[in-house]
Amino acid sequence: MLIRLDKYISDAEGISRQDTKKLLSKGVVMVDNAVVKKGDVKVNEKNVIVINGKKLEYKKFVYIMLNKPKGIVSATDDKNDVTVVDLVKNDYPKRNLFPAGRLDKTSTGFVLITDDGEFAHDILAPKKHVSKEYIVTLDKEINEEIIQSFNSGVTLADGTLLKSATLISTKDKYIVKVILRQGVYHQIKRMFGVFDIGVNELHRTKIGGLELDESLKAGNFKELSQEEVMKIYSDINI
Repeated sequence: MLIRLDKYISDAEGISRQDTKKLLSKGVVMVDNAVVKKGDVKVNEKNVIVINGKKLEYKKFVYIMLNKPKGIVSATDDKNDVTVVDLVKNDYPKRNLFPAGRLDKTSTGFVLITDDGEFAHDILAPKKHVSKEYIVTLDKEINEEIIQSFNSGVTLADGTLLKSATLISTKDKYIVKVILRQGVYHQIKRMFGVFDIGVNELHRTKIGGLELDESLKAGNFKELSQEEVMKIYSDINI
Protein backbone atom coordinates (compact mmCIF):
# COMPACT_ATOMS: atom_id res chain seq x y z
CA MET A 1 0.00 0.00 0.00
CA LEU A 2 1.33 3.42 -0.99
CA ILE A 3 1.31 6.26 1.56
CA ARG A 4 2.64 9.81 1.60
CA LEU A 5 6.34 10.16 2.33
CA ASP A 6 5.76 12.67 5.14
CA LYS A 7 3.35 10.30 6.90
CA TYR A 8 5.74 7.37 6.36
CA ILE A 9 8.60 9.27 8.01
CA SER A 10 6.38 10.62 10.78
CA ASP A 11 5.11 7.14 11.68
CA ALA A 12 8.51 5.48 11.41
CA GLU A 13 10.42 8.08 13.40
CA GLY A 14 7.66 8.97 15.85
CA ILE A 15 7.95 12.68 15.02
CA SER A 16 5.40 15.32 14.03
CA ARG A 17 4.49 16.16 10.46
CA GLN A 18 6.00 19.63 11.06
CA ASP A 19 9.37 18.14 12.01
CA THR A 20 9.12 15.84 9.00
CA LYS A 21 8.64 18.84 6.69
CA LYS A 22 11.77 20.44 8.16
CA LEU A 23 13.80 17.32 7.34
CA LEU A 24 12.48 17.27 3.79
CA SER A 25 13.21 20.97 3.25
CA LYS A 26 16.83 20.47 4.33
CA GLY A 27 17.36 17.93 1.55
CA VAL A 28 18.50 15.16 3.92
CA VAL A 29 15.84 12.66 2.83
CA MET A 30 16.61 10.27 -0.02
CA VAL A 31 14.24 7.81 -1.67
CA ASP A 32 15.94 5.12 -3.77
CA ASN A 33 19.15 7.22 -3.92
CA ALA A 34 17.38 10.41 -4.99
CA VAL A 35 16.87 13.49 -2.79
CA VAL A 36 13.18 14.17 -2.22
CA LYS A 37 11.82 17.37 -0.68
CA LYS A 38 8.10 16.90 -1.28
CA GLY A 39 6.03 15.17 1.39
CA ASP A 40 3.25 14.09 -0.94
CA VAL A 41 5.47 11.64 -2.84
CA LYS A 42 3.95 8.13 -2.47
CA VAL A 43 6.15 5.34 -1.03
CA ASN A 44 5.89 1.95 0.63
CA GLU A 45 8.08 -0.55 2.52
CA LYS A 46 9.84 -1.57 -0.74
CA ASN A 47 11.37 1.87 -1.20
CA VAL A 48 14.79 2.49 0.36
CA ILE A 49 14.46 5.67 2.40
CA VAL A 50 17.55 7.25 3.96
CA ILE A 51 17.61 10.23 6.36
CA ASN A 52 20.95 11.88 7.13
CA GLY A 53 22.71 8.82 5.78
CA LYS A 54 20.76 6.37 7.94
CA LYS A 55 18.35 3.88 6.40
CA LEU A 56 14.84 4.24 7.73
CA GLU A 57 13.22 1.15 9.21
CA TYR A 58 9.48 1.64 9.00
CA LYS A 59 7.40 0.64 12.00
CA LYS A 60 4.05 2.27 12.37
CA PHE A 61 3.70 0.90 15.90
CA VAL A 62 5.85 -1.04 18.34
CA TYR A 63 4.81 -3.72 20.82
CA ILE A 64 7.10 -4.48 23.74
CA MET A 65 7.07 -7.34 26.25
CA LEU A 66 8.51 -6.24 29.61
CA ASN A 67 9.16 -8.49 32.60
CA LYS A 68 8.21 -5.96 35.28
CA PRO A 69 10.15 -6.06 38.55
CA LYS A 70 8.71 -5.12 41.94
CA GLY A 71 8.72 -1.43 42.80
CA ILE A 72 8.02 -0.21 39.27
CA VAL A 73 4.69 1.45 38.53
CA SER A 74 2.60 0.69 35.45
CA ALA A 75 2.31 4.21 34.10
CA THR A 76 3.67 6.43 31.36
CA ASP A 77 5.24 8.86 33.83
CA ASP A 78 5.28 9.42 37.57
CA LYS A 79 6.84 12.18 39.69
CA ASN A 80 7.87 9.85 42.50
CA ASP A 81 8.47 6.40 41.05
CA VAL A 82 10.19 4.70 38.13
CA THR A 83 7.64 3.60 35.52
CA VAL A 84 7.52 0.72 33.07
CA VAL A 85 7.96 3.24 30.24
CA ASP A 86 11.10 4.60 31.93
CA LEU A 87 12.64 1.13 31.55
CA VAL A 88 12.24 1.09 27.77
CA LYS A 89 12.15 4.72 26.61
CA ASN A 90 15.89 5.07 25.93
CA ASP A 91 15.53 2.46 23.19
CA TYR A 92 12.46 4.24 21.76
CA PRO A 93 13.13 7.97 22.29
CA LYS A 94 10.66 9.21 19.67
CA ARG A 95 7.74 6.94 20.54
CA ASN A 96 4.71 7.91 22.63
CA LEU A 97 4.65 4.68 24.60
CA PHE A 98 2.21 3.61 27.29
CA PRO A 99 1.37 0.37 29.13
CA ALA A 100 -1.63 -1.50 27.68
CA GLY A 101 -3.03 -2.56 31.04
CA ARG A 102 -1.51 -2.38 34.48
CA LEU A 103 0.17 -4.38 37.21
CA ASP A 104 0.32 -3.22 40.83
CA LYS A 105 3.61 -1.71 42.00
CA THR A 106 4.36 -4.81 44.09
CA SER A 107 3.39 -7.26 41.33
CA THR A 108 5.73 -8.65 38.67
CA GLY A 109 5.66 -10.17 35.22
CA PHE A 110 4.34 -9.49 31.74
CA VAL A 111 3.50 -5.88 30.95
CA LEU A 112 2.70 -4.96 27.37
CA ILE A 113 3.95 -1.53 26.23
CA THR A 114 2.95 0.02 22.90
CA ASP A 115 2.06 3.21 21.05
CA ASP A 116 -0.90 1.61 19.25
CA GLY A 117 -4.02 3.03 20.87
CA GLU A 118 -6.47 1.00 18.80
CA PHE A 119 -4.68 -2.22 19.71
CA ALA A 120 -4.72 -1.33 23.41
CA HIS A 121 -8.45 -0.57 23.21
CA ASP A 122 -9.10 -3.90 21.54
CA ILE A 123 -7.38 -5.96 24.23
CA LEU A 124 -8.75 -3.93 27.16
CA ALA A 125 -12.33 -3.20 26.08
CA PRO A 126 -14.84 -5.05 28.32
CA LYS A 127 -16.52 -6.81 25.40
CA LYS A 128 -13.19 -7.96 23.94
CA HIS A 129 -11.01 -8.15 27.06
CA VAL A 130 -8.29 -10.75 26.57
CA SER A 131 -7.55 -13.23 29.32
CA LYS A 132 -4.55 -12.77 31.60
CA GLU A 133 -2.82 -15.53 33.54
CA TYR A 134 -1.10 -15.16 36.91
CA ILE A 135 0.90 -17.22 39.36
CA VAL A 136 -0.21 -16.16 42.84
CA THR A 137 1.38 -16.93 46.21
CA LEU A 138 -1.14 -16.92 49.08
CA ASP A 139 -0.92 -16.88 52.86
CA LYS A 140 -3.55 -19.62 53.23
CA GLU A 141 -4.65 -22.72 51.35
CA ILE A 142 -7.61 -22.76 48.99
CA ASN A 143 -10.33 -25.40 48.80
CA GLU A 144 -12.79 -26.72 46.23
CA GLU A 145 -15.49 -24.31 47.39
CA ILE A 146 -13.26 -21.31 46.58
CA ILE A 147 -12.37 -22.79 43.18
CA GLN A 148 -16.06 -23.14 42.36
CA SER A 149 -16.76 -19.61 43.59
CA PHE A 150 -14.14 -18.23 41.20
CA ASN A 151 -15.69 -20.21 38.38
CA SER A 152 -19.20 -18.95 39.17
CA GLY A 153 -18.09 -15.33 39.60
CA VAL A 154 -16.98 -13.83 42.90
CA THR A 155 -19.00 -11.05 44.48
CA LEU A 156 -16.63 -8.47 45.96
CA ALA A 157 -17.10 -6.82 49.34
CA ASP A 158 -18.63 -3.74 47.67
CA GLY A 159 -21.25 -5.89 45.92
CA THR A 160 -19.57 -5.99 42.49
CA LEU A 161 -20.28 -9.30 40.74
CA LEU A 162 -17.28 -10.37 38.69
CA LYS A 163 -17.15 -12.53 35.59
CA SER A 164 -16.14 -16.16 35.82
CA ALA A 165 -12.44 -16.70 36.55
CA THR A 166 -10.34 -19.84 36.63
CA LEU A 167 -8.53 -20.86 39.81
CA ILE A 168 -6.14 -23.82 39.60
CA SER A 169 -4.23 -25.39 42.50
CA THR A 170 -0.62 -26.54 42.15
CA LYS A 171 1.67 -28.98 43.96
CA ASP A 172 2.56 -26.19 46.37
CA LYS A 173 -0.56 -25.64 48.49
CA TYR A 174 0.14 -21.91 48.79
CA ILE A 175 0.72 -21.26 45.06
CA VAL A 176 -2.15 -21.11 42.57
CA LYS A 177 -2.77 -20.15 38.96
CA VAL A 178 -5.48 -17.58 38.21
CA ILE A 179 -6.91 -16.75 34.78
CA LEU A 180 -8.95 -13.54 34.53
CA ARG A 181 -11.21 -12.42 31.70
CA GLN A 182 -11.78 -8.85 32.85
CA GLY A 183 -9.84 -6.05 34.47
CA VAL A 184 -10.97 -4.62 37.81
CA TYR A 185 -8.79 -2.55 40.15
CA HIS A 186 -6.76 -4.85 42.45
CA GLN A 187 -9.02 -7.66 41.26
CA ILE A 188 -7.08 -10.73 42.39
CA LYS A 189 -6.30 -9.34 45.84
CA ARG A 190 -9.93 -8.32 46.32
CA MET A 191 -11.20 -11.71 45.15
CA PHE A 192 -9.08 -13.63 47.63
CA GLY A 193 -9.91 -11.04 50.29
CA VAL A 194 -13.54 -12.19 50.12
CA PHE A 195 -12.30 -15.51 51.54
CA ASP A 196 -9.95 -13.85 54.07
CA ILE A 197 -6.89 -14.97 52.09
CA GLY A 198 -3.97 -12.60 51.55
CA VAL A 199 -1.86 -12.35 48.39
CA ASN A 200 1.88 -12.38 49.11
CA GLU A 201 3.11 -12.37 45.52
CA LEU A 202 1.51 -11.94 42.11
CA HIS A 203 3.28 -12.65 38.81
CA ARG A 204 1.62 -12.27 35.38
CA THR A 205 2.72 -14.99 32.98
CA LYS A 206 0.45 -14.61 29.98
CA ILE A 207 -1.65 -12.09 28.04
CA GLY A 208 -4.12 -13.56 25.58
CA GLY A 209 -2.35 -16.39 23.79
CA LEU A 210 1.16 -15.04 24.40
CA GLU A 211 3.29 -16.23 27.30
CA LEU A 212 6.02 -14.23 29.02
CA ASP A 213 9.41 -15.14 27.53
CA GLU A 214 11.17 -17.14 30.25
CA SER A 215 14.56 -15.84 29.08
CA LEU A 216 13.64 -12.27 30.08
CA LYS A 217 15.04 -11.41 33.49
CA ALA A 218 13.21 -8.94 35.72
CA GLY A 219 13.53 -5.48 34.18
CA ASN A 220 14.40 -6.79 30.72
CA PHE A 221 12.23 -6.44 27.63
CA LYS A 222 11.97 -7.35 23.96
CA GLU A 223 10.09 -6.09 20.94
CA LEU A 224 7.36 -8.43 19.76
CA SER A 225 7.10 -9.78 16.24
CA GLN A 226 3.84 -9.48 14.33
CA GLU A 227 3.30 -13.20 14.89
CA GLU A 228 3.60 -12.72 18.65
CA VAL A 229 1.21 -9.76 18.57
CA MET A 230 -1.33 -11.90 16.74
CA LYS A 231 -1.11 -14.49 19.53
CA ILE A 232 -2.51 -11.82 21.86
CA TYR A 233 -5.24 -10.95 19.38
CA SER A 234 -6.14 -14.65 19.03
CA ASP A 235 -7.72 -14.53 22.47
CA ILE A 236 -10.07 -11.62 21.76
CA ASN A 237 -13.69 -12.54 22.18
CA ILE A 238 -15.38 -10.94 19.18
